[in-house]
Amino acid sequence: MIDDRRKLAGGLYLVATPIGAARDITLRALDILGAADVLAAEDTRSLRKLMEIHGVALGQRPLIAYHDHNGARVRPRLIEALGAGKSVAYASEAGTPMVADPGFDLVRAAIEEGYPLVSAPGPSAAITALTLSGLPTDRFLFAGFLPGAAGQRKTALSELADAPATLVFYESPKRAAAMLRDAAEVLGADRQAALARELTKKFEEVLRGTLGELAAEIAGNPRKGEMVVLVDRAGKGTVNFDDVERALKAVIGDMSVRDAADAVSRDLGLKRRQVYQAALRLNAERTEKDDDDGAS
Repeated sequence: MIDDRRKLAGGLYLVATPIGAARDITLRALDILGAADVLAAEDTRSLRKLMEIHGVALGQRPLIAYHDHNGARVRPRLIEALGAGKSVAYASEAGTPMVADPGFDLVRAAIEEGYPLVSAPGPSAAITALTLSGLPTDRFLFAGFLPGAAGQRKTALSELADAPATLVFYESPKRAAAMLRDAAEVLGADRQAALARELTKKFEEVLRGTLGELAAEIAGNPRKGEMVVLVDRAGKGTVNFDDVERALKAVIGDMSVRDAADAVSRDLGLKRRQVYQAALRLNAERTEKDDDDGAS
Protein backbone atom coordinates (compact mmCIF):
# COMPACT_ATOMS: atom_id res chain seq x y z
CA MET A 1 0.00 0.00 0.00
CA ILE A 2 1.14 3.52 -0.78
CA ASP A 3 1.14 5.76 2.27
CA ASP A 4 2.42 9.02 0.83
CA ARG A 5 1.89 11.52 3.64
CA ARG A 6 4.17 14.22 2.33
CA LYS A 7 2.74 17.42 3.72
CA LEU A 8 0.37 19.38 1.51
CA ALA A 9 -0.10 23.08 2.05
CA GLY A 10 -3.47 23.98 3.53
CA GLY A 11 -6.22 24.60 0.99
CA LEU A 12 -8.98 22.98 -1.05
CA TYR A 13 -7.74 20.54 -3.70
CA LEU A 14 -10.11 19.59 -6.56
CA VAL A 15 -9.20 16.11 -7.76
CA ALA A 16 -10.43 14.81 -11.12
CA THR A 17 -11.13 11.08 -11.09
CA PRO A 18 -11.53 8.53 -13.93
CA ILE A 19 -14.86 8.38 -15.77
CA GLY A 20 -14.33 4.69 -16.46
CA ALA A 21 -10.87 3.18 -16.76
CA ALA A 22 -9.23 3.39 -13.32
CA ARG A 23 -5.77 3.84 -14.88
CA ASP A 24 -6.77 7.24 -16.28
CA ILE A 25 -6.10 8.87 -12.92
CA THR A 26 -3.06 11.15 -12.84
CA LEU A 27 0.02 10.68 -10.69
CA ARG A 28 -0.58 14.10 -9.17
CA ALA A 29 -4.12 13.11 -8.17
CA LEU A 30 -2.74 10.03 -6.42
CA ASP A 31 -0.18 12.18 -4.61
CA ILE A 32 -2.91 14.51 -3.35
CA LEU A 33 -5.20 11.67 -2.30
CA GLY A 34 -2.31 10.12 -0.40
CA ALA A 35 -1.29 13.31 1.38
CA ALA A 36 -4.45 15.37 2.09
CA ASP A 37 -5.47 15.75 5.71
CA VAL A 38 -9.18 15.42 4.91
CA LEU A 39 -10.84 13.66 1.97
CA ALA A 40 -14.30 14.56 0.70
CA ALA A 41 -16.13 12.84 -2.13
CA GLU A 42 -19.43 12.93 -3.96
CA ASP A 43 -19.48 9.14 -3.50
CA THR A 44 -17.20 7.84 -0.75
CA ARG A 45 -17.53 4.23 -1.91
CA SER A 46 -16.27 5.09 -5.38
CA LEU A 47 -13.31 7.05 -4.02
CA ARG A 48 -12.45 4.37 -1.48
CA LYS A 49 -12.46 1.73 -4.23
CA LEU A 50 -10.31 3.90 -6.51
CA MET A 51 -7.77 4.41 -3.73
CA GLU A 52 -7.69 0.68 -3.02
CA ILE A 53 -7.06 -0.08 -6.71
CA HIS A 54 -4.05 2.23 -6.71
CA GLY A 55 -2.80 1.26 -3.29
CA VAL A 56 -3.38 4.62 -1.62
CA ALA A 57 -3.91 4.13 2.10
CA LEU A 58 -6.72 6.06 3.79
CA GLY A 59 -5.38 5.34 7.25
CA GLN A 60 -7.10 7.25 10.04
CA ARG A 61 -7.96 10.24 7.86
CA PRO A 62 -11.62 11.25 7.60
CA LEU A 63 -13.43 10.45 4.34
CA ILE A 64 -16.51 12.64 4.21
CA ALA A 65 -19.48 12.38 1.84
CA TYR A 66 -20.29 15.69 0.18
CA HIS A 67 -23.14 15.81 -2.35
CA ASP A 68 -26.26 17.75 -3.34
CA HIS A 69 -28.37 16.33 -0.53
CA ASN A 70 -26.04 17.06 2.40
CA GLY A 71 -23.97 19.99 1.13
CA ALA A 72 -25.49 22.65 3.38
CA ARG A 73 -24.86 20.49 6.45
CA VAL A 74 -21.38 19.20 5.59
CA ARG A 75 -19.89 22.31 4.00
CA PRO A 76 -19.25 24.13 7.33
CA ARG A 77 -17.25 21.13 8.55
CA LEU A 78 -14.98 21.26 5.50
CA ILE A 79 -14.58 25.04 5.73
CA GLU A 80 -13.69 24.62 9.41
CA ALA A 81 -10.93 22.17 8.41
CA LEU A 82 -9.59 24.72 5.93
CA GLY A 83 -9.69 27.34 8.68
CA ALA A 84 -7.49 25.09 10.81
CA GLY A 85 -4.87 25.10 8.07
CA LYS A 86 -5.63 21.58 6.84
CA SER A 87 -5.54 20.33 3.27
CA VAL A 88 -8.93 19.12 2.01
CA ALA A 89 -9.18 17.06 -1.19
CA TYR A 90 -12.57 16.91 -2.91
CA ALA A 91 -13.25 14.33 -5.65
CA SER A 92 -16.24 13.96 -7.93
CA GLU A 93 -17.83 10.56 -8.36
CA ALA A 94 -16.30 10.53 -11.85
CA GLY A 95 -14.70 13.26 -13.90
CA THR A 96 -13.66 16.79 -13.08
CA PRO A 97 -15.07 18.54 -10.00
CA MET A 98 -17.31 21.53 -10.71
CA VAL A 99 -18.48 20.18 -14.10
CA ALA A 100 -22.14 19.20 -13.53
CA ASP A 101 -21.07 18.48 -9.97
CA PRO A 102 -22.08 19.54 -6.41
CA GLY A 103 -18.67 21.03 -5.66
CA PHE A 104 -19.70 24.51 -6.84
CA ASP A 105 -20.99 25.78 -3.48
CA LEU A 106 -17.97 24.35 -1.65
CA VAL A 107 -15.57 26.14 -3.99
CA ARG A 108 -17.49 29.41 -3.71
CA ALA A 109 -17.40 29.17 0.08
CA ALA A 110 -13.64 28.51 0.07
CA ILE A 111 -13.03 31.48 -2.24
CA GLU A 112 -15.19 33.79 -0.13
CA GLU A 113 -13.24 32.82 2.98
CA GLY A 114 -9.94 33.42 1.19
CA TYR A 115 -8.60 29.86 1.35
CA PRO A 116 -6.23 28.57 -1.37
CA LEU A 117 -7.83 26.63 -4.21
CA VAL A 118 -5.89 24.09 -6.29
CA SER A 119 -7.14 22.06 -9.26
CA ALA A 120 -5.58 18.72 -10.22
CA PRO A 121 -6.98 18.33 -13.76
CA GLY A 122 -7.86 15.05 -15.37
CA PRO A 123 -10.72 13.17 -17.06
CA SER A 124 -13.88 14.90 -18.27
CA ALA A 125 -16.73 13.13 -20.06
CA ALA A 126 -17.61 16.27 -22.02
CA ILE A 127 -14.13 16.72 -23.47
CA THR A 128 -13.64 12.99 -24.08
CA ALA A 129 -16.92 12.79 -25.99
CA LEU A 130 -16.11 15.92 -27.98
CA THR A 131 -12.84 14.43 -29.20
CA LEU A 132 -14.66 11.27 -30.37
CA SER A 133 -17.71 12.92 -31.92
CA GLY A 134 -16.29 14.04 -35.25
CA LEU A 135 -18.05 17.38 -34.75
CA PRO A 136 -16.30 20.79 -34.75
CA THR A 137 -14.16 21.31 -31.65
CA ASP A 138 -12.98 24.89 -32.23
CA ARG A 139 -15.95 26.23 -30.27
CA PHE A 140 -18.33 24.30 -28.02
CA LEU A 141 -20.98 25.03 -25.41
CA PHE A 142 -21.41 22.71 -22.44
CA ALA A 143 -25.09 22.79 -21.43
CA GLY A 144 -25.07 20.06 -18.77
CA PHE A 145 -28.33 18.22 -18.10
CA LEU A 146 -31.49 19.47 -19.80
CA PRO A 147 -34.73 19.74 -17.76
CA GLY A 148 -36.67 16.51 -17.31
CA ALA A 149 -40.07 17.94 -18.28
CA ALA A 150 -40.68 17.91 -22.03
CA GLY A 151 -41.92 21.50 -22.23
CA GLN A 152 -39.01 22.91 -20.27
CA ARG A 153 -36.57 20.77 -22.23
CA LYS A 154 -37.88 22.09 -25.56
CA THR A 155 -37.65 25.66 -24.29
CA ALA A 156 -34.04 25.13 -23.22
CA LEU A 157 -33.20 23.59 -26.60
CA SER A 158 -34.82 26.45 -28.50
CA GLU A 159 -32.69 28.93 -26.54
CA LEU A 160 -29.56 27.09 -27.74
CA ALA A 161 -30.71 26.48 -31.30
CA ASP A 162 -28.66 29.26 -32.92
CA ALA A 163 -25.56 29.02 -30.72
CA PRO A 164 -22.49 29.18 -33.01
CA ALA A 165 -20.88 26.21 -31.30
CA THR A 166 -21.11 22.44 -30.92
CA LEU A 167 -23.63 21.74 -28.13
CA VAL A 168 -22.67 19.25 -25.41
CA PHE A 169 -25.25 17.71 -23.07
CA TYR A 170 -25.17 15.07 -20.34
CA GLU A 171 -28.10 12.67 -20.33
CA SER A 172 -29.32 9.62 -18.45
CA PRO A 173 -30.25 6.43 -20.32
CA LYS A 174 -33.85 6.70 -19.10
CA ARG A 175 -34.36 10.08 -20.77
CA ALA A 176 -32.09 9.73 -23.80
CA ALA A 177 -34.85 8.74 -26.25
CA ALA A 178 -37.11 11.60 -25.21
CA MET A 179 -34.25 14.09 -25.26
CA LEU A 180 -33.16 13.08 -28.77
CA ARG A 181 -36.75 13.17 -30.01
CA ASP A 182 -37.21 16.70 -28.69
CA ALA A 183 -33.81 17.79 -30.00
CA ALA A 184 -34.69 16.53 -33.48
CA GLU A 185 -37.98 18.43 -33.34
CA VAL A 186 -36.55 21.70 -32.02
CA LEU A 187 -33.07 21.80 -33.57
CA GLY A 188 -33.86 19.94 -36.79
CA ALA A 189 -33.86 16.24 -37.63
CA ASP A 190 -31.10 16.73 -40.24
CA ARG A 191 -28.65 18.34 -37.84
CA GLN A 192 -25.49 16.29 -37.33
CA ALA A 193 -25.02 14.82 -33.85
CA ALA A 194 -23.27 12.13 -31.83
CA LEU A 195 -24.08 10.09 -28.75
CA ALA A 196 -21.24 8.74 -26.62
CA ARG A 197 -21.82 6.32 -23.76
CA GLU A 198 -19.80 4.22 -21.32
CA LEU A 199 -16.74 6.29 -22.15
CA THR A 200 -13.38 4.59 -21.44
CA LYS A 201 -15.22 1.48 -20.27
CA LYS A 202 -15.44 -2.00 -21.81
CA PHE A 203 -18.63 -1.30 -23.73
CA GLU A 204 -17.77 2.23 -24.92
CA GLU A 205 -19.86 3.23 -27.92
CA VAL A 206 -20.14 6.33 -30.07
CA LEU A 207 -23.10 6.71 -32.43
CA ARG A 208 -22.88 9.36 -35.15
CA GLY A 209 -25.50 10.61 -37.57
CA THR A 210 -28.33 13.12 -37.78
CA LEU A 211 -30.52 13.87 -34.76
CA GLY A 212 -33.37 12.12 -36.53
CA GLU A 213 -31.29 8.98 -37.06
CA LEU A 214 -30.03 8.92 -33.48
CA ALA A 215 -33.52 9.50 -32.09
CA ALA A 216 -34.87 6.56 -34.10
CA GLU A 217 -31.96 4.31 -33.08
CA ILE A 218 -32.26 4.97 -29.34
CA ALA A 219 -36.07 4.73 -29.45
CA GLY A 220 -35.85 1.33 -31.13
CA ASN A 221 -32.73 0.06 -29.36
CA PRO A 222 -32.33 1.66 -25.92
CA ARG A 223 -28.82 1.78 -24.47
CA LYS A 224 -27.56 1.66 -20.90
CA GLY A 225 -24.92 3.83 -19.27
CA GLU A 226 -24.45 7.55 -18.72
CA MET A 227 -24.43 9.43 -22.01
CA VAL A 228 -23.06 12.55 -23.63
CA VAL A 229 -25.08 13.96 -26.53
CA LEU A 230 -23.37 16.37 -28.92
CA VAL A 231 -25.07 18.44 -31.60
CA ASP A 232 -23.40 20.34 -34.42
CA ARG A 233 -23.79 24.11 -34.57
CA ALA A 234 -26.62 25.56 -36.58
CA GLY A 235 -26.03 26.19 -40.26
CA LYS A 236 -25.97 29.81 -41.38
CA GLY A 237 -28.64 29.41 -44.00
CA THR A 238 -28.21 30.25 -47.65
CA VAL A 239 -25.02 32.06 -48.51
CA ASN A 240 -24.68 33.46 -52.01
CA PHE A 241 -21.53 33.43 -54.10
CA ASP A 242 -20.77 37.09 -53.41
CA ASP A 243 -20.57 36.29 -49.67
CA VAL A 244 -18.18 33.41 -50.33
CA GLU A 245 -15.99 35.47 -52.65
CA ARG A 246 -15.88 38.39 -50.23
CA ALA A 247 -14.87 36.11 -47.35
CA LEU A 248 -12.19 34.39 -49.41
CA LYS A 249 -10.66 37.65 -50.64
CA ALA A 250 -10.32 38.76 -47.02
CA VAL A 251 -8.11 35.81 -46.07
CA ILE A 252 -6.62 34.25 -49.18
CA GLY A 253 -3.63 36.57 -49.22
CA ASP A 254 -2.68 35.62 -45.65
CA MET A 255 -2.93 31.82 -45.87
CA SER A 256 -2.80 28.93 -48.29
CA VAL A 257 -5.72 28.18 -50.61
CA ARG A 258 -6.49 25.05 -48.62
CA ASP A 259 -6.48 26.88 -45.28
CA ALA A 260 -8.55 29.73 -46.67
CA ALA A 261 -11.17 27.28 -47.95
CA ASP A 262 -11.25 25.50 -44.60
CA ALA A 263 -11.70 28.75 -42.69
CA VAL A 264 -14.44 30.17 -44.92
CA SER A 265 -16.40 26.91 -45.22
CA ARG A 266 -16.33 26.57 -41.42
CA ASP A 267 -17.38 30.17 -40.79
CA LEU A 268 -20.18 30.15 -43.36
CA GLY A 269 -21.39 26.64 -42.66
CA LEU A 270 -20.79 25.46 -46.23
CA LYS A 271 -19.37 22.29 -47.70
CA ARG A 272 -15.62 22.63 -48.14
CA ARG A 273 -15.54 21.38 -51.73
CA GLN A 274 -17.58 24.24 -53.21
CA VAL A 275 -15.58 26.83 -51.24
CA TYR A 276 -12.28 25.21 -52.26
CA GLN A 277 -13.18 25.44 -55.95
CA ALA A 278 -13.96 29.13 -55.54
CA ALA A 279 -10.68 29.63 -53.67
CA LEU A 280 -8.72 27.95 -56.48
CA ARG A 281 -10.33 30.22 -59.05
CA LEU A 282 -9.67 33.37 -57.03
CA ASN A 283 -6.08 32.35 -56.39
CA ALA A 284 -5.55 31.73 -60.12
CA GLU A 285 -6.96 35.18 -60.90
CA ARG A 286 -4.63 36.76 -58.31
CA THR A 287 -1.62 34.94 -59.75
CA GLU A 288 -2.53 35.96 -63.29
CA LYS A 289 -2.99 39.60 -62.22
CA ASP A 290 0.39 39.59 -60.44
CA ASP A 291 2.06 38.19 -63.58
CA ASP A 292 0.44 40.86 -65.74
CA ASP A 293 1.51 43.61 -63.34
CA GLY A 294 5.06 42.27 -63.34
CA ALA A 295 5.21 42.16 -67.14
CA SER A 296 4.00 45.74 -67.47
